[in-house]
Amino acid sequence: MKKRTLFLSGSIVTTLLAAATTVTGVVMTNRIMYIKKKDDAFILEREISSKRFDEVWYEGCPKEILSIESPNGYMIRGIFLKPLETKNTVIICHGVTENKINSMRYARMFEHLGFNAVVYDHRRHGESEGKTTSYGHYEKFDLQAVVDKVREEIGPDGILGIHGESMGAATTLLYAGSIADDADFYISDCAFSNFPALLKEIFENTVKIDAKYTISFADFFMRIRDGYSVKEIMPVDAVKHIEKPVLFIHSTPDDFIPSRMAEELYEAKPEPKRLKLFDQGPHAKSFNENPDDYEQEVAKFLHDFVPAYRDETDTLS
Repeated sequence: MKKRTLFLSGSIVTTLLAAATTVTGVVMTNRIMYIKKKDDAFILEREISSKRFDEVWYEGCPKEILSIESPNGYMIRGIFLKPLETKNTVIICHGVTENKINSMRYARMFEHLGFNAVVYDHRRHGESEGKTTSYGHYEKFDLQAVVDKVREEIGPDGILGIHGESMGAATTLLYAGSIADDADFYISDCAFSNFPALLKEIFENTVKIDAKYTISFADFFMRIRDGYSVKEIMPVDAVKHIEKPVLFIHSTPDDFIPSRMAEELYEAKPEPKRLKLFDQGPHAKSFNENPDDYEQEVAKFLHDFVPAYRDETDTLS
């Protein structure tokens, strides 16, 4: 009778521990997969009030509304902005919780530099479909579909660049380093270098569980629930395979994705490359806080590392 009682007690404890583990795993992966997004109306009002989104310019700008089928089985929505008579185009990838309106500020900057722009919503953001956020894992395939669409329209002669911010920057690097290094240049603004390491820092500050278990929990349940391992999201490995020029941008006050991650990416990437660390700006705000210097850095990068761009601008001057 005593053995039976001990057996039942042990079974109950095991069941409770398994249940607690499952609950913890689901809660942690929910925070990753279904991260709370900013309201679209809030983003629009914020960008208008800060004068980063000019409604008059937008309404008068020639444009094409894009609906692109992702290889992942849903539709990606975007806008091809064509203020200039040029084939040169930049695809702009926004950060997590944002949408394509947040990318308009960069579209205006690239207009000054002689480029049209494509802004689009990542999966599960804005008007795009898709059930979860995967921090570049599935998003890199969406970007592939956008690149294919743009290249089909501009042809082989147009200069094509990709600019990404935060998760969009990580997506850009993962795309270029593991799918196709087929753009003429890339700009990575405040990308993380190592997703498991970033998760570890976040969980250490928010989840009451021994830090050494956090990634194992997250990884195990992410494989089951969303079909991939968080350990696959490693831009620092992807950049080793990128041959085209990359400009890495970060701000040193960034307390969400530390600027040391930009330095790690820069060190891992073979030439050609450039690194710019701004002294002002919290996460994903380098442009907001340093707009003129930011544009000058991008212009210098293009002139120094993109021969077709240099040839065009030298001819014009």
